[in-house]
Amino acid sequence: MTPLLPVAFLLLLCLSGSPPAAATAGDPTPTPTPWPPQFHAKLVMDFHGNLSVADLWYDWPGGRNLHITRYQLAADAPFYDNEWNNGTSFFYTPSRRACRSAAVGVGILRPDWLSPGAVYLGRQDADGFDCHVWAKADFITYYEDVNTKRPVKWVFYTGKRLPSPTPLLF
Repeated sequence: MTPLLPVAFLLLLCLSGSPPAAATAGDPTPTPTPWPPQFHAKLVMDFHGNLSVADLWYDWPGGRNLHITRYQLAADAPFYDNEWNNGTSFFYTPSRRACRSAAVGVGILRPDWLSPGAVYLGRQDADGFDCHVWAKADFITYYEDVNTKRPVKWVFYTGKRLPSPTPLLF
């Protein structure tokens, strides 16, 4: 299986429904909420019909990010993706005694990675949550719960979608 991209990364389901509604004139434009410096999230991912569940440990002060992915039908799960702020990632599957590294060239996302540069698209329902929606760099659409300010999902234009990192613990 191809390793997940860095949390330029993150969290995956297929986008359904209509595109986010544009903000109307006169509405105040909300600011995306920065992530906490450290957190743990549970992720449900769908990459071209291949389902998986992942744990994500994000540690900005430590300069590291760890995904532990369990693929639905893989006998050799889990798959580990250990990412570092120096642009190095390590991928390993203990059951196969397989390990490799890669110089990806980018570190983990800053807690305020959406600012500046994200374009506010308005509000939209996402899996039952009332969300503010932003797009950034023509590769990601990010949904944040209006009330709690927590991430609900994000969709990569590569076909990867990172939904509800629930629970988000910090």
